[in-house]
Amino acid sequence: MGRDDVKRKVAFVLIDGIGDVSIPKFGYKTPLQVAKTPNLDAIASSGVNGLMDPVEPGLACGSDTAHLSLLGYDPRVYYRGRGAFESMGAGLAMSPGDIAFKSNFATLDENTGIVVSRRADRHFEVEGPILCAALDGLKLPSFPDYEVRVRYATEHRCGVVVKGPKLSGNISGTDPLKDNRLLLKAQPLDDSFEAKNTAEVVNELSKEITKILKSHPINKKREEEGKNIANVVLLRGCGIRIEVPSFGKNHGLAPCMVAPTKIIAGLGLSLGIDILEAPGATGDYRTLLTSKAKSIASALTAPLQPPPRVFVPGEEEFKPGRVEGYDFGFLHIKAIDDAGHDKATILKVRGLEAVDQAVGQLAKLLWQAEASGSFQYYLCVTGDHSTPVEYGDHSFEPVPFALCRLGDFVGAVGEENFDVVSLEDFPLPSVAAGEDLAEAVQITEVKFSPGTLVSYFGDSVSEFNEIAAARGCLGRFPGSEMMGVIKKYMKTKNE
Repeated sequence: MGRDDVKRKVAFVLIDGIGDVSIPKFGYKTPLQVAKTPNLDAIASSGVNGLMDPVEPGLACGSDTAHLSLLGYDPRVYYRGRGAFESMGAGLAMSPGDIAFKSNFATLDENTGIVVSRRADRHFEVEGPILCAALDGLKLPSFPDYEVRVRYATEHRCGVVVKGPKLSGNISGTDPLKDNRLLLKAQPLDDSFEAKNTAEVVNELSKEITKILKSHPINKKREEEGKNIANVVLLRGCGIRIEVPSFGKNHGLAPCMVAPTKIIAGLGLSLGIDILEAPGATGDYRTLLTSKAKSIASALTAPLQPPPRVFVPGEEEFKPGRVEGYDFGFLHIKAIDDAGHDKATILKVRGLEAVDQAVGQLAKLLWQAEASGSFQYYLCVTGDHSTPVEYGDHSFEPVPFALCRLGDFVGAVGEENFDVVSLEDFPLPSVAAGEDLAEAVQITEVKFSPGTLVSYFGDSVSEFNEIAAARGCLGRFPGSEMMGVIKKYMKTKNE
């Protein structure tokens, strides 16, 4: 029986690109089936499970539309392009009427007009901010009334915002979407003056960006070193800031998020979700998962802990968050998606094992707080889409979903086992750009053994993976129902 005076809170872990397909060299098992994930298995064993289509069956969705759907916002109604999310997450404040782009530093053959590499370099943390500073505030000769703001995001990405009169988000971008294709020109997608004007502004912007980049000392140095130069910014996903009811108003939960990936942070900001500071969390392979776990735990355990610090677009410093704490803590993990895109088979397995370790750390921190008697916690883990290493891109396979009460999770793993859970930082596996780790580890060393956990609540599932989740009591359901499932479970488990 639950107590009315106990505050119920959710730790929601979203593993970007978690889903996969059966891999022949793994004995036709998925990376999740191969990975050793005792904590994720314990969540499955102690709760309810299902297979979830983030938006709908058969749709290979992007992270932005998937996140909107999962958080209860129909992307067909609220989606206005991903550029605003990327730019807001990068720290650029946006006003109504501004447009923004999700942008890549890329390599252009200026003689042919062909984009030879859409990603100049995944490891661009040093050069990226310098180049963005050179572009920020650039002037458009034919459009002096327009202001351009540029801010570095992560890896090879940046946010670009254009401010000025009569702008429209209804234009195409300049990104050809594949290497070795011609750089595109922005085109209006309707017959309005605003769309035509915006396309002209963006095409001039693209040219002015290249003028600045090709003569920048960083690119001259990269060329001398035989590296890809970043002489063009691909502008895609033109969007405006969405105006929607806040997550808190829609669901009655005070939300926070750890999301170093700027597009996800910007989406969260658009929904009124506070973005937490997590030192060392980068949104790529070098991220500190322990820092993410500690940040979410701190937010969910306040006022026992000092209030976390939250991000505000347009400001350099984080500000104090809610003193009374949060009810819904969203922990976003990007590195697994990167492994899928890089077709790094073993890296995805090892990365999932690292995520499992961080989930154990998060559970330990929350269990310590639950002992105060003031809180009751729930653990939920799922993904936003599949990124199979066989394909190297998003696909339409559903993702596993598991939800449990923390107390039941502890019962599944044994409270005494928390004594050996270390809260020290640990590194994620690393990978060089383009390296396929499938050849770096002997596949025959991977052992396939049945799980040792026995399901004792909810359904018969005792492992967290795509195949086991199909047997769950939740069946197969759309992402639009996810928040309803979570809230109903919290209520049912306390009646």
